[in-house]
Order: sequence, then structure tokens, then C-alpha cells
Amino acid sequence: MYAIVEIQGQQFKAEAEKYLYVHYLGEAVKEGDKVEFDRVLLADADGTVKVGAPTVEGAKVVCEVLTPLVKGEKVIVFKKKRRKGYRRKNGHRQYFTKVLIKEVVA
Repeated sequence: MYAIVEIQGQQFKAEAEKYLYVHYLGEAVKEGDKVEFDRVLLADADGTVKVGAPTVEGAKVVCEVLTPLVKGEKVIVFKKKRRKGYRRKNGHRQYFTKVLIKEVVA
């Protein structure tokens, strides 16, 4: 059983006992908290597919927060204009929250 769920504007494929790195959920969540996501766009239960319009009624994904703040890999942003002496190097690390999917209710 799996579901396509929308979490903070991004779509993820959610299966039970799998890990997800979602955008940082904020300081309100702590390690070990249960989080429910109810914006389920598609649910598949043993070959029976339910497609929402826009969401599947009564479906949700229950997760447990494992690590509330995880830093992603550094992305280097380099800008240059040739022959002008213009060079800018900047780095960015995105914050994520690691969650374990406990169950998918469809």
C-alpha cells in the first residue's frame, strides 16, 4: 500500500516503514512526535487505486518525527560575467525534517 501525499507544497510517495526527508516542519515538532498529513492525492491499496479530486476523502499518512532538524548537502551557487571582473560564490544548505512513515490510511 502506498500513497502520494502533498507535504508543504511537495509531493512524496509514502509507504509504511519508509523514511522521508521533508522540508523543515518548524520548532513546534519535537523528536518522537506523531504527525499526520491529510493531503493525500492518490492512494493504492493492493491494486485498488483511488484518485482524489483534489484529495482522497478520509485518507491520511501517519508519521513519527525521528530528527526534527537535518541539514542537507551544500549547494554552491557561482555567478560570473565574463570580462567584467564580476564573480560571486555563495553556498546554501537546506533544512529538512526526517520522518518515519508509520501507516497509510486510505
